Amino acid sequence: MMLSRRAMLGGMASVAVMPARAADYTIAPVAVGDGIWMVRGADEPIEIRNGGAIANIAIIATPAGTVLWECGPSLRYARALRQAAEQLTGTRILRVYVSHLHPDHGMGLAAFDPAIVAALPGTIAVLAAQGQGYADGMYRLLGDWMRGTDLILPGRAIMTAQEDFGGRSLRLLTLSGHSSADLALLDERSGLLLGGDLVFHDRAPSTPTADLAMWRVSLDQLRALPHGGVLPGHGPLDPTGIAAIAQTRDWIEWLERALMRAVRDGLDMVEAGDLPIPTRFTRMAAARYEVQRSVAHLYPALEAALLPRIEIRSVP
Repeated sequence: MMLSRRAMLGGMASVAVMPARAADYTIAPVAVGDGIWMVRGADEPIEIRNGGAIANIAIIATPAGTVLWECGPSLRYARALRQAAEQLTGTRILRVYVSHLHPDHGMGLAAFDPAIVAALPGTIAVLAAQGQGYADGMYRLLGDWMRGTDLILPGRAIMTAQEDFGGRSLRLLTLSGHSSADLALLDERSGLLLGGDLVFHDRAPSTPTADLAMWRVSLDQLRALPHGGVLPGHGPLDPTGIAAIAQTRDWIEWLERALMRAVRDGLDMVEAGDLPIPTRFTRMAAARYEVQRSVAHLYPALEAALLPRIEIRSVP
């Protein structure tokens, strides 16, 4: 009989090869607008110590019920989030938005009826194609934190530009760049913009599925949109509504230029990962970590595009 990887993990845990059972997540909503609370993610890579809870979450109270923006990395997290959100608002959750495919934002959707979980069609398609690989990676990174978490696809494809919940209207923005399909949301009552991972703030942006040119286009669209503050995918709230968008754009422009220059200078990937980071970015969490990850993500394509192709032909 062949055992699945997860069955093997469960057996390993029973003989104390796996770490001890993970602690519970702490869900601490902070009011950031009229009927909106932010649950702050850790400004760190996904690690055992944070249980993968690194993405920012929003809870929105509406006359019709509670709306969640993102649902976190695991079934355990999402169950704790659901309990905290419904106690906070006094109403049941009737919609969960997942902004894009990355597992720190949406692996918790197994805690909800898929029919109430909404994502862009492009997000649903890429999760169907690649989501199991992301889920397996989370199990390898987080062990017992992921217990009981399975890949579940959102059951509701977003096909409209707006949803209304008893008079509270939410604008749904179809964008891309951080991934092939990135959802952003504007709460029209408060003016708060929920940027997903299109926007980072004082935390270095990650690029595992990035198209930097499209990302810049999306950031320009967000900046031009009338809004108040910005709740980024990672990092603290930006009450100005401008600083986080500008900082994210600045980082990805610098990163692309620096890596292109490194390719032309003949640096290998290890050397490129050690490039100096401008002082204006030194306060950003995980800056060196994300530079090194971005080299792994982006360098091969830049080398293919920028280095001359040398063909060696045999002499007859």
